[in-house]
Amino acid sequence: MNRHIEKLKKQLVEIAEVVNSFQSEAVQVRVVDRLLDEIMESERVEAEGSEVFNKRARKATAENDDQQSLSPQRRKKPGATKVLNQLLSSDFFRTPHSISAIADYCKEKFDSDFKTSELSGILLKLAKENKLKRERSNEHNRFEYVGV
Repeated sequence: MNRHIEKLKKQLVEIAEVVNSFQSEAVQVRVVDRLLDEIMESERVEAEGSEVFNKRARKATAENDDQQSLSPQRRKKPGATKVLNQLLSSDFFRTPHSISAIADYCKEKFDSDFKTSELSGILLKLAKENKLKRERSNEHNRFEYVGV
């Protein structure tokens, strides 16, 4: 186990300069997260292919496979960008909606519990790309988004 930690430390040192070149901390976190996922997946594949694959790991893998095949809710849910693009291609944005109304709709229809802070940046980007219009509501004094 200690060997794996040392290997991981070495790999993190190697990628630190590239990751730190991104100004956004959110981007840095996503890059590191994606890299760690790839490292874990490649090590899992290597372990499955080797002859020194212990009984406990085989049993855990078999249990995970059984759980994943039985429960479709364990699949990864689509992200906020994908969900908002689906809403954009539907008729949802024919009427103005606030960010909280959009978040509520996503929870109800897509079973995706997005925070309004997750949606706000994507909605602003869509507004800047002229895919949505961002208008301040007079009655609520909040921004509402409507299709162009």
